[in-house]
Amino acid sequence: MKKPTFKPKKGQIDFTDARWAPVINCVLQHKNKILIVQRNKELNFYPNYWNGISGFLDDKRSLKEKVIDEIKEELGLSKNKIDRIILGEIFDQEEIKYQKTWIVHPVLVKIKTDKIKLDWEAQSYRWLTIKEAKKLKLLPGFDKVLERVTGL
Repeated sequence: MKKPTFKPKKGQIDFTDARWAPVINCVLQHKNKILIVQRNKELNFYPNYWNGISGFLDDKRSLKEKVIDEIKEELGLSKNKIDRIILGEIFDQEEIKYQKTWIVHPVLVKIKTDKIKLDWEAQSYRWLTIKEAKKLKLLPGFDKVLERVTGL
């Protein structure tokens, strides 16, 4: 799948070049495994790193609506496949490389299936235990996301 050109929709904020950027980072859990996706090599930020499902909080939708939309967009999962959405403690993640501070909203999303379909934003995925996931080249701060939503 080819990377689409980003054009902000009406009411949407473009945080690409902003110094501070609010984001969600979702840890999807099915039974005793979590979903880790490898970011596409064409992405502007952190290409090839492993991460949860993430996105900018760039419009007036609620956090829950944004989580549901990101999961549908990036994994093809409908709202009825989501069991629970739990917000973890928000934190700032400084990134000198991009001259940006991410305002990270960690979210645990318990889902009813492990059947997903990736969109262009990820090139690969794995269902792993948290211990297994921590051995990968994780996006900076994702270990903190895992701690905030799982306590591990």
